[in-house]
Amino acid sequence: MKRKEGQIIETIKKTAVLLMVITILSKVTGFLRDITLSYFYGATSTSDAYIISITITSVLFSLIISGISTAYIPMFKRIEHSEGQRSATYFTNNLINIVLIVTTAVIVIGLLFSDVLVKLFALGFDGETLRIAVLFTRIGLVGIYFTSVTQIFSGYLQLYGKFTVPAMVGLPFNFIIIISIIVSTQTNIIALAIGSVLAAFIQLIFLFPSLKKTNYRYVPIVQFNDEKIKKMAVIVFPIMIGISIDQINLMVDKTLASTLVEGGVSALTYASRLNDFVQGIFVLSFVTVMFPLISKMAVQKNKEDFKQSISEVISVVILIVVPASVGIMILAEPIIRLLFGHGHFDERAIEMTTHALFFYSIGMIGYGIREILNRTFYSLQDTKTPMYNASMAVILNIILSIILSYFMGISGIALATSISALFCSTLLVIKLRKKIGAFGLKGNFITFMKVTFASSVMGGGVYIFNNYILTDWNVFLKMSVVILIGSSIYFLLITLLKVKESKLLVNFLVDKIRPKQT
Repeated sequence: MKRKEGQIIETIKKTAVLLMVITILSKVTGFLRDITLSYFYGATSTSDAYIISITITSVLFSLIISGISTAYIPMFKRIEHSEGQRSATYFTNNLINIVLIVTTAVIVIGLLFSDVLVKLFALGFDGETLRIAVLFTRIGLVGIYFTSVTQIFSGYLQLYGKFTVPAMVGLPFNFIIIISIIVSTQTNIIALAIGSVLAAFIQLIFLFPSLKKTNYRYVPIVQFNDEKIKKMAVIVFPIMIGISIDQINLMVDKTLASTLVEGGVSALTYASRLNDFVQGIFVLSFVTVMFPLISKMAVQKNKEDFKQSISEVISVVILIVVPASVGIMILAEPIIRLLFGHGHFDERAIEMTTHALFFYSIGMIGYGIREILNRTFYSLQDTKTPMYNASMAVILNIILSIILSYFMGISGIALATSISALFCSTLLVIKLRKKIGAFGLKGNFITFMKVTFASSVMGGGVYIFNNYILTDWNVFLKMSVVILIGSSIYFLLITLLKVKESKLLVNFLVDKIRPKQT
């Protein structure tokens, strides 16, 4: 029995590592997509219009499906356990058809009020920019059909242990978008919007071979009064409120950016995506692997190990994110120049994006801690605390964005986001401590102080080498050497300072890389 359990755990570990690799590849291709857009269109009115249209369709999609997809898997398992697989599949078909009906209603409303939607997300748009954004939005709305069904089918495949293919859907999506950007420069800019719809369709088709292996059969059944659908709606409601709050925040940021300067939406988006890219690799990948263990401890009411695990994850994220944020703040300009400073991405665009990235980086540790603590509350079956926290974060962010953007332009919007993340992650820490008691915050603080000192010294070394010693070097070569030097300084210092979490991180990585002995 123990041997079988060990084999299951080993399989889970290998799957987790594979999913981490796929996630990183997906984020890399997504980043290449953004670089391609910046190369051909820079930070201009066209890129602003395209990004706003994508934002609108993403927001509408999130409002429809994100909460549903979160609640779908546990609901399916519950039905399958009590009534059998046939009833669970029946529920899936009913859910898909209801989602398609709701999606149709949303798309029709979106088509009728496209100009209003664009104005909500980009108050500063007018003339040709407004016309293009409205056109792009109307075409892009069709893609919500495909992304909604893709999300449910991805959950369905995960229920059958097929994690790899759903994790890979971002790869064909990003490649199609990249191709459409290139084609649009040779033909018509409408190819940008058509490409986003085609990419969503290809995502859905990509899942079909795996669906066939599960013997899934589609049935055109619709029952709004089904008790299971009603139960799911109760679960979904608080999640949808939290998501809608986040989307309002996104809408306000983009609207303010559109009123400040042409290309402001693009510059803010590029900087935000780079920040998300770093978070995805250095935070989400690690948290994704560690989180099932934490959830299991919460279910088993293993309080001491649960608290210790939360403390360790927070310390490891501090260990990774603090030096990353310091490094990005110091190297923001050469990073943006290296990644985006080509083609139509001119000096003005580089300057705007550099400033936005600098101020986004300030709040990077806040985003990381918030990600950990939100999941911790979910593992404790508490969805209200993250929802209330998200509400406070948005209100604070909106107020600060309005004030700071007046004095600092789009940099003020980025700074407002960072301050909001830091403030609200601190509130989550306080709330969690009240809920579960002490969980090692003193140790986290000591780690933070040591890591901050090591990161500051590293930052000083990076600044000197980048600005005074390697001044005439090729940008790529200089960045590579500077990052290597900075990393060496940092790891030497945290070793001398005896930061115990560094051993935890090294052991974790070694355990994932080295081959297992039987």
